[in-house]
Amino acid sequence: MGNWTYEGLNKDGKRESGVIQAQTEKEVRRTLRGRGIRPKKINPPSLLEFDIGEWMVAKGLAKPFGAKELMHFTKQLAIMTNAGVPIIQALEILYKSQHHPVLKSAVKNIVKDVAEGKTIAEAMEVHKGFDKLYCNLIKAGEAGGILDTILDKLSIHLEKQEKIKAQIKSAMTYPGIVTMVGIGVIWGMMVFVVPQFVGMLADTGQDPPAITQFVIDASEFFGKYTIYLLPGFIVLIFAMMSWIKTPAGKYIYDRMMMKMPIFGGIIIKGNLTSFTRTLATMLSSGVSLIDALDICIDTIDNGVISKDLAAVRKKVVEGKTLTEPLLKIEYFPDMVSQMIRVGEQTGQIDGMLEKVAEVFELEVNELIENMTKMIEPLIIVVLGGIVAAILVAMYLPMFMAAGGE
Repeated sequence: MGNWTYEGLNKDGKRESGVIQAQTEKEVRRTLRGRGIRPKKINPPSLLEFDIGEWMVAKGLAKPFGAKELMHFTKQLAIMTNAGVPIIQALEILYKSQHHPVLKSAVKNIVKDVAEGKTIAEAMEVHKGFDKLYCNLIKAGEAGGILDTILDKLSIHLEKQEKIKAQIKSAMTYPGIVTMVGIGVIWGMMVFVVPQFVGMLADTGQDPPAITQFVIDASEFFGKYTIYLLPGFIVLIFAMMSWIKTPAGKYIYDRMMMKMPIFGGIIIKGNLTSFTRTLATMLSSGVSLIDALDICIDTIDNGVISKDLAAVRKKVVEGKTLTEPLLKIEYFPDMVSQMIRVGEQTGQIDGMLEKVAEVFELEVNELIENMTKMIEPLIIVVLGGIVAAILVAMYLPMFMAAGGE
């Protein structure tokens, strides 16, 4: 948004000039028509006033805002509404302080739509970053007059989800870096170090042992075909990513990941944490169980778990309790199902689901700690073993030649 200067004639035919804040010339002309001014000259904002962020949003070049930006926005909005700041004023303050261009543009449009008579939920649901869960909870908060409470719950919900994601990301970062460095070192040895030994071995006139010959053959293969292997590997990765984005591919990939040792447990418990906490938040906000399950299914990223929850919803629609279909899911712990049953019987299912989410969260933390403790030394041992095997294979003929003499 910038300051556009204009000159024109008003309703009385008198010359008038001024400044209008707008994003495009079309918007300036629309504003002037509303004021009854016929423009003669419109000057765009100077380069010093040009907002690169808004320009990128208008051209569709800006990166969409994610869960982290939404979490900070929700937390700030919750603080202001709890302090008694009117919602429009709170959104205007957040608009001025917002740095992410897409979220800033979204907040600006939300303020405009709410001022024109739309509800906050209606204004938010047209923007991609505000998902079904978020909009439905805002809608429930507006309908029940407890928007400040709902924003608090959303803020806590998003914060805990981000915490789990950050823990998993942090646990994977170090092993990932070590693996990449190790692969780079092994490739360097095969391409640059091993060929130096080949000439030395040829001078001895001896037939190399099988392990030495295998390393030499592997070295020649990498030296000759690396230029083709690298782009081929990149193409393969892109092809796999494209396949995973298809419904069938994602379902198979998710099922495979769930069956992996340790990683599978983290994926299952992480998704069940999200499910139980989301369901607890929805139910405590006055959303019906069927609608809450619908939203949970949409928010779960794992195709297998999402399909199983859709089956649970179907059984609930048919009149079953929530516990009955959950007991038939093999990866859903029996103890947790029984806890939910107690919640149903006492009429405090939302509180019990919150406790279940905390149990799952503790289990995820334990799994991540165990994975970190196990995977780091495992990677180091494996990569160190490969390097050691290469060196032994290269020096073995020399030791054999020295022993023969």
